[in-house]
Amino acid sequence: MGFQAACWFVLLLCTGGSLSKPTLRKERVVHPDPQLRDQLHEDNQSFQYDHEAFLGKEEAKTFDQLTPEESKEKLGKIVDRIDDNKDGYVTTEELKNWIKRVQKRYIYENVAKVWRDYDLNKDNKISWEEYKQATYGYYLENPEEFQDATDQHSFKKMLPRDERRFKTADLDGDSAATREEFTAFLHPEEFEHMKDIVVLETLEDIDKNEDGFVDQDEYIADMFAHEEGGPEPDWVITEREQFSDFRDINKDGKMDKEEIRHWILPQDYDHAQAEARHLVYESDVDKDQKLTKEEILENWNMFVGSQATNYGEDLTKNHDEL
Repeated sequence: MGFQAACWFVLLLCTGGSLSKPTLRKERVVHPDPQLRDQLHEDNQSFQYDHEAFLGKEEAKTFDQLTPEESKEKLGKIVDRIDDNKDGYVTTEELKNWIKRVQKRYIYENVAKVWRDYDLNKDNKISWEEYKQATYGYYLENPEEFQDATDQHSFKKMLPRDERRFKTADLDGDSAATREEFTAFLHPEEFEHMKDIVVLETLEDIDKNEDGFVDQDEYIADMFAHEEGGPEPDWVITEREQFSDFRDINKDGKMDKEEIRHWILPQDYDHAQAEARHLVYESDVDKDQKLTKEEILENWNMFVGSQATNYGEDLTKNHDEL
């Protein structure tokens, strides 16, 4: 990711400009809402899944310390934030967006932590020049120290790559990233308009012969550093079969961009959408396909139960983070 550029500087110095290949299996597939995907939804036993979906796993734990009255009060404040257009109703779409943001809270927290390091003039935007100086300043001022850096992730290649990604994230084209645009820059896999960049960067990482495709050997080499004369683990043999049977859809012996997209960005089940529909269905007393605050508070046990969150603290934060 773009933010990793700063880390590559340290790695390049420590390794003399060359980074070793991975020795363990690398996972490139991006799964939406991973925390929800790995949980079971069993309302007949408890509302734990609903609580963690609505609040986030860690935040849900802290509601154990609240009384029902405190839980309802904090839930009411959350509802006001979910209602984006302030029309007094929470729609399935608004609820889905909230759940997605809660599940990705760590991303916004990450951006908040590094924001001040890049916003050098403190104008609440990060320009490309600010990011370039903060991340690549040493390289630009001392290029002679990087003459032997031939790895794919050398600064020479990462600088234009980051600039390309920055311009894609910069939706209004003003060469300065808002907090949301900078989040898209650092975490492109989480934003629809950045998916082409994710695919392109994956192709560039794996395509060692630079023919614009990923063949089976390049696919395996990205996951496993093969020792000369050594046997391949069973999982590598399985991955070769996966490549032939499922990755190479048109059976031409290689993956193009669309096949790479199909591999790393699968059309997974939308857990947030399903959970939003479930919460609306269970709480929508008048069956108008949307929820009032009263309907949500009436069914507060499903949303937060005796468990809610540290929203007393969260409500005082800069809401650009969430």
